[in-house]
Amino acid sequence: MKTFTMLPEEVVTKLNALLDDPNMITLDAYSPDAVNYPTGRISFVEQHLRYLRTHKTVDPIQYISNLELMIKKR
Repeated sequence: MKTFTMLPEEVVTKLNALLDDPNMITLDAYSPDAVNYPTGRISFVEQHLRYLRTHKTVDPIQYISNLELMIKKR
């Protein structure tokens, strides 16, 4: 079994660091889940945490590394 080296708290810290970085595009996203997101918006951090929670086999380190490449302002 593959083990990952990031704790959930570390993932949150890293996502918040991306959110605070002005060189990254970190927009909220639409969410049809009106019960949990009555405004219809899910925060950048929560959307990626939700993805990682529902996809247990994804390596958080690799996921965040790829995310950084995709959201970097060019």
